[in-house]
Amino acid sequence: MASLSLRERTIAENSLVVLLQGLHGQVTTVDLRDESTARGRVVNVDAFMNIRLEKVLYRDRKGRVSEMADLFITGRNVRYVHIPDHMDIGDTIQTQLDKIHRVRTFADKGGRKEFIRKKK
Repeated sequence: MASLSLRERTIAENSLVVLLQGLHGQVTTVDLRDESTARGRVVNVDAFMNIRLEKVLYRDRKGRVSEMADLFITGRNVRYVHIPDHMDIGDTIQTQLDKIHRVRTFADKGGRKEFIRKKK
C-alpha cells in the first residue's frame, strides 16, 4: 500500500477498490467480461482494479482449463470478484483505509512530504 502514488491512494480510499486490495494473499475467483474465470492467490490490486494473481486456474468461456504461474487482469476486463466467505467486509475496508491514513500522516512525523502546506 505504501508504494502507491498519491493519486492511487485517493482513488482507492474513495471507492470500494480498498476491499479488493484487502484480498492480498487470499485465494479468490475473478469472473471476466468474456465469460471466462480465473482462480488464484491475489498478489496485487491497484486503484484502477488491475489484478495480479499467482498459481492460477484459468477457465475460458468454452470450459477449457489451464494452469498459469501468474496472470495479470486489467480492471476493464473484470466483471465480478468473489469475496471469500470468511472475510469480514467491514473490517477489511477499515483496515485498508487505516493503512492509507497511516501513509498520509507519515509526513507529519518527519517522513516523506506528500502535501505542500502553506503556513498562514
